[in-house]
Amino acid sequence: MPHLILYERFCISSSILHFIYGSKEAAKACIVYSYKKVINGFSAVLTPDEAHKISGMDGVISVFHSDPTESRPHTTRSWDFISLLEANWDVTRANSREQLLNQAGYGQNVVIGVLDSGIWPESESFNDLGMGPIPATWKGFCEPGVDFNSSHCNRKLIGARYYLKGFEANFGPLDPTIDVRSAREIDGHGTHTASTAGGRNVPGAACNATGGAPLARLAMYKVCWNIPAAQGGGSTCLDDDMLAAFDDAINDGVDVISVSIGGKTGKPYAESGIAVGALHAVSRNIVVVCSAGNSGPDSFTVTNISPWIITVGASSIDRVFSSPVVLGNGMVVEGQSITPFVKGTYPLVYASDVEIPGTTTDDTSGLCLAGTLSPALTVGKAVFCWSGGTRQALEVQRAGGVAVVLGNNHDGVGVSSRPFLIPGTVILSDGKLSVYEYTQTDLAPTATLTPAITLIGGTTSTPTPFMAPFTSRGPNVIEPNILKPDITAPGFNILAAWSEVSSPFGVPTDNRVAKFNIISGTSMSCPHVAGVAALLKAVHPDWSSAAIRSALMTTATANNNLGKLITDVEGNYATPLQFGAGHIQPAKAADPGLVYDASYEDYLLFLCSTTGNLLDPTFACPLILPSPSNFNYPSVTITKLTGVVTVQRTLTNVGVGNATYTVTVATPPGFSVTISPATLFFSATGEKQSFSITVQATEIAPVDAFGWFYWSDEIHQVVSPILLSV
Repeated sequence: MPHLILYERFCISSSILHFIYGSKEAAKACIVYSYKKVINGFSAVLTPDEAHKISGMDGVISVFHSDPTESRPHTTRSWDFISLLEANWDVTRANSREQLLNQAGYGQNVVIGVLDSGIWPESESFNDLGMGPIPATWKGFCEPGVDFNSSHCNRKLIGARYYLKGFEANFGPLDPTIDVRSAREIDGHGTHTASTAGGRNVPGAACNATGGAPLARLAMYKVCWNIPAAQGGGSTCLDDDMLAAFDDAINDGVDVISVSIGGKTGKPYAESGIAVGALHAVSRNIVVVCSAGNSGPDSFTVTNISPWIITVGASSIDRVFSSPVVLGNGMVVEGQSITPFVKGTYPLVYASDVEIPGTTTDDTSGLCLAGTLSPALTVGKAVFCWSGGTRQALEVQRAGGVAVVLGNNHDGVGVSSRPFLIPGTVILSDGKLSVYEYTQTDLAPTATLTPAITLIGGTTSTPTPFMAPFTSRGPNVIEPNILKPDITAPGFNILAAWSEVSSPFGVPTDNRVAKFNIISGTSMSCPHVAGVAALLKAVHPDWSSAAIRSALMTTATANNNLGKLITDVEGNYATPLQFGAGHIQPAKAADPGLVYDASYEDYLLFLCSTTGNLLDPTFACPLILPSPSNFNYPSVTITKLTGVVTVQRTLTNVGVGNATYTVTVATPPGFSVTISPATLFFSATGEKQSFSITVQATEIAPVDAFGWFYWSDEIHQVVSPILLSV
């Protein structure tokens, strides 16, 4: 199995492996990658015993397994929605994003590197019409491969590489029937994320499709590959391939790296290819943005939790694809769909009534599970499935059904849309019982499915954004004193470019071709933040990656369009463990007033105080280690609190001089919070001022208590969430 070995600068892979194998030839044969540009290390096929021996050698920092089951991709209107939210739903003020785009030159000459499943270069989102020459600092290139050469790149897509050695070391030669040995994409995921971050404006793609930084340059690093069905199917992104991509991306000269990929929760920093690669990127002042994961709504599921990574959760926008179902008794049940179909009326049956006897239990009846529906009873009918999605629609189609009505498991409008192969709509959970009762009481029930119309909210009673049900939640399982996720952004029903050889429904029987597709996931929210980070890089090229993270977090909003706290899909108030600092507000992030900055050395100090510094042996940990809660993060988290605890923060003025900021505290219930001094004066831009936060439990405190504090000069509000627990 491939293992990754990180070592000090004086070590070389051949000498280490020569010691293990006894000959240079055998040593070279086992090497998968040698990381030589920025990262010092290599990947090699080793037995567990060999890996253990190497881990004890002088100069070796870390040895970890590149697990093929570990990391996978975290599978328009959203930009307008962000602007409206930022303008407090005043359309006359909603040009804030346009102002930021103009200020940033639409991101021109900023390079966004994307680690993903490849790219469809022919997409109109990647055209280079009117773009200037490629930045002189760019050192990357377009790697030739199957159905891909340098002509597929241009002044927009300026780099494309692929990394296959780690995958083939685990799964054998790539199957050319399910993937392509080049940066070209089969899946669609990478094209979607790249165009979300930096795609050009494309009129007519369900109004307009555009990326966050439309004139930014893009570089694709293909690290995710499709697995043959005989070996489990799906896709995977291996640590050794990703680390090689980070090594190249850093050396190529990217400014922002977007990674919509995640692995197991709780993986140590030194054993994660993403964490290691991201730290090296941040040491070169490259912003790294990652998805939080799609394992919600459970707690302790957030991934990519290194403090040097911007971790992004997923929330909704205000667009609904309304496709109501009209029952034969005249009742209208609200639903949503993105499936193109003409209006039709069909005989309606409940799935439980057309099942093959013996194929279901009391717990599974009505769920339209594979192989459960009787073709004799289903042919020509619309089938109501109690809940489900893609698999349920396919089962109805297999059994001869001509339409499908799917129940949603969540209250409210949290419906993740998919383009089914037969007419179909997903009804809201509060309408499921009505449909069920109708099918059981009417002698000849029917359903009329109506094609979807797009409804844009923002001034209605519908609360938006809400947290997507799938978005992974905190607390941070590695270091609970660092709040993760950091921020949330649109990741629910997002329209972006798509691979034209991947069906929009994602099944082999779907022969439709789509240039754009609507999908959901933190994979979609991550590139929203990466696109904004690119704009901030253009406006403030001297800002550190930590300053950009701080600007994004301290200007985010925890409120929805109704002026109330963001909710989850069920309508319950969400917490910073779901949305971090809040929902992104790009234009405000360009002028945050103050930032919580951090250097590469600060991250190494953080490692010293938590897991130990296993990533840079040239840095000596001090004898007296700082508390992780003292790390200069834009949020404040203190867990296992006993007695009185005081932590420190330092603010840097990135606004004008002669500025006075005063603090306001919304205290978490069950605690007291005192901030001293309560006023900070900054005489000049770049000046730093520190303050202390003293907390104490005042009564029987809840398990987790949340609050806020913000510094204001009457122009800016620098907001930070507080999470306290005893």
